[in-house]
Amino acid sequence: MNSRELIESGTLELFVFGKLTEEENKNVIDMAKKHPEVQEEIIAIENAVINLSQSVSPHLSASNYEKIRQRILARKDVITMNKKSSWSSYVGWAAAAIFVIGFGFQYFKLNESQTAIDKLSNEKSSMQKSIVNLEFEKQEAETVLAVVRDNNNIQVALGGQTVAPTSYAKAYYNRETKEVYIDASGLPTPPEGKVYQVWGLKLEPLTPKSIGLLENFTANNTKLFKVDKAEDAEAFGITLEPAGGSESPTLEQLYTLGKV
Repeated sequence: MNSRELIESGTLELFVFGKLTEEENKNVIDMAKKHPEVQEEIIAIENAVINLSQSVSPHLSASNYEKIRQRILARKDVITMNKKSSWSSYVGWAAAAIFVIGFGFQYFKLNESQTAIDKLSNEKSSMQKSIVNLEFEKQEAETVLAVVRDNNNIQVALGGQTVAPTSYAKAYYNRETKEVYIDASGLPTPPEGKVYQVWGLKLEPLTPKSIGLLENFTANNTKLFKVDKAEDAEAFGITLEPAGGSESPTLEQLYTLGKV
């Protein structure tokens, strides 16, 4: 045990009060000789005990004590008792002081431990959230790669239209399973109260059929959306519609269009 560990252990308080074994006392004395900081701590503890004892112990001058004594002895049937040494009262107050000091030290250590536990708990919680987020990102990336690399998927380029000429999107259409994925990374964030709606089109005669909404647009980091299956679609279009979608496309808000 080094000097700092000895000082923080509470052993020096027990040494001052005489509660250590002979061997423990010898160890403390040896440490005090080798380490001035240990000796200074012992002196500080002794001073603290004495100051506390003096500050709370009752004070009675010698003259007042003698006057009270004579008045009591003047009464009959009073048993005279020898004056007790004040050492016992000092011992009592010193014991209380040692208890307060020891309790305070343990309370400090408890708070210090609790703070460390709370810190570790917060760090663990943050790490768990980071792991969950990384897992979601990994799954999203794997989904994107699976769609792009699937040889059965036809990539259909959807070019920008009059209302948004710089917009673009891609449709990944599987002719066998009829599944459709939309890459909407080239579309601007829709205004509040609006949503993008995807249409599967047959050209002759022109027959649009809604195959889904691109909801939670901002929250989707990859901007890859799976929509409903499209039976024998010949083209795909995306319009901007009121929240909840429309029964038929608003052609004035046709953002992208592409032929299979």
